[in-house]
Amino acid sequence: MSARSSKPIDLYYWPTPNGWKIAIMLEECGLPYNLIPVNIGKGDQFKPDFLEISPNNRMPAIVDHDGPGGEPISVFESGAILQYLGRKTGQFYPADERRRVAVDEWLFWQMGGFGPMLGQTHHFRIYAPERLAYAIDRYTNEANRLYGVLNRRLEGRDYICGTYSIADMACIGWARGWEKQGQDIRQFPNVGRWLETMQARPAVQRGLAIGAELRNPAGISTPEEKAILFGQRAR
Repeated sequence: MSARSSKPIDLYYWPTPNGWKIAIMLEECGLPYNLIPVNIGKGDQFKPDFLEISPNNRMPAIVDHDGPGGEPISVFESGAILQYLGRKTGQFYPADERRRVAVDEWLFWQMGGFGPMLGQTHHFRIYAPERLAYAIDRYTNEANRLYGVLNRRLEGRDYICGTYSIADMACIGWARGWEKQGQDIRQFPNVGRWLETMQARPAVQRGLAIGAELRNPAGISTPEEKAILFGQRAR
């Protein structure tokens, strides 16, 4: 796939680090899209129509009405969406196998570690009803380790894989929250430089701003919101 879509892509979205990944990619590629808010604090992610697209009841997800063979396709999981859009447009996801492997490594690093561990850091430092010292230390320390990994990777590189790619888009939304994660960005000067480079990109600025008005300034604050986001079991 290397064609641009003539029909807008439906982006099921809420302004979070995972949602920002796809907003940034769409902005960078210049693809038209329809923004469909999925209010995760109100439980929109559990609606049957959305579950048909994203069975893991998580956003973001997309529906590309100009999918392979001209037929619509839905894609869930932010990393899979980035790869799909990279293949579709031929942008920010190398065709060369050696370079693509490097991008995949760092994309999966973000999906499997950087995002989930920083998410747990947010949870226990900000949202947990009890201040659990062990959990706070466990995840704050793991976040610190991961920032160290990223800092070493960025030594002598402008971007994570040398040239700008979906790996950078995957990481920026999480990394910009370093202060809430109990980190001192001065300890990671290469990450700090990369953050400045990323946030100077116009498409990144636009992507990070998408849907900002949808967020409650108080954040996840009510017992109902916390129950929806943090208390779910299998249905």
